Amino acid sequence: MISLKKYLDTEFPVAESSDGQLQSDLLPVTLSAYRSALLEMGSCSLDACPALGAELKTRLGELQADLSSKISRESVEATKRSVLLELRNWGRRTARHYQQKTGEVKEILLVMARMAESVGARDLRYACQVNEVTTRLKSIANLEDLSDIRASIERSASELKTSIERLTSEGKAAIELLQTEVAKYQAKLEAAEQVAFRDSLTGLGTRLCVESQIERRMATGLPFCVAIADIDGFKQVNDNHGHLVGDELLKQFADRLKSVGRSTDIIGRWGGDEFILLLYCGLPDARIQIERLREWVCGNYTVHGLSGPSRLRIDASIGLAECAAGDSLKSLLTRADADMYRNKAASRPTGGPSRQ
Repeated sequence: MISLKKYLDTEFPVAESSDGQLQSDLLPVTLSAYRSALLEMGSCSLDACPALGAELKTRLGELQADLSSKISRESVEATKRSVLLELRNWGRRTARHYQQKTGEVKEILLVMARMAESVGARDLRYACQVNEVTTRLKSIANLEDLSDIRASIERSASELKTSIERLTSEGKAAIELLQTEVAKYQAKLEAAEQVAFRDSLTGLGTRLCVESQIERRMATGLPFCVAIADIDGFKQVNDNHGHLVGDELLKQFADRLKSVGRSTDIIGRWGGDEFILLLYCGLPDARIQIERLREWVCGNYTVHGLSGPSRLRIDASIGLAECAAGDSLKSLLTRADADMYRNKAASRPTGGPSRQ
């Protein structure tokens, strides 16, 4: 990744003031783009590895927050080194994480292979024993003494019964062992799915989770709508109050979404300050639900920062689209997203969340 300092030096040379600060009309724009890139990398890390992405996202958020509008070459270089170090360390941890997961899959495959081998060897052993009993029973035909015939039959029957009982017992034990191993790895898979499909900050479903539900609904051909909600001026919350306050606001906003949602609604975090809703109804009912939702989630929020509690007035823009014949997941989400931006543009400019 190209560093901000290298970019400024090679593409847009800037002057340095007596106090070592970089001065340029382009610097604020470039700095904003650089900070946005760091935040986006953090969000992408959640998609790449949900189990470890939250840590990198938090760290990159802290680094971008440290960059102010007036920065020195030394601070840019320090940020560059920190970002590279965080990415390298995260890459190594992620590689080890997936190696561990691969090892677990290999382990269960080996268990299955060993179980199959054990069953095969057991069946072969008892097949030989049954074959021996069968051979002995055939030899009875050559016996003339009735007492010898009876003794041979009783002995063969006893051996056959013992073999069958042992076969049943070992088969039951093998099945119980296999069930135990399968249950153990099923629990691990369910835990992995929980991480992949649950947003670590808000507790809502992830984008991947909701999109998979949308595709399933599409396959049924039943009516449904998709809504995308975006918190207006959320960037100013981060800039003015810090990312910890921003995270708290996201959690409170998510809680309100869950509280007003119906039991059939599926609600997830689409990314950043955007949320996605899957509504199992047609457009008229969806519009009524969205109005209820808007009244509930828009309003006053109390958040706690370093300077104490702050009361913020929060508004949100919501876009709605009904699934139509021939829609793909992309086309449906694009329409909902476009409707959200139309509503955002049509709303009166508020200058972002206001402090109450």
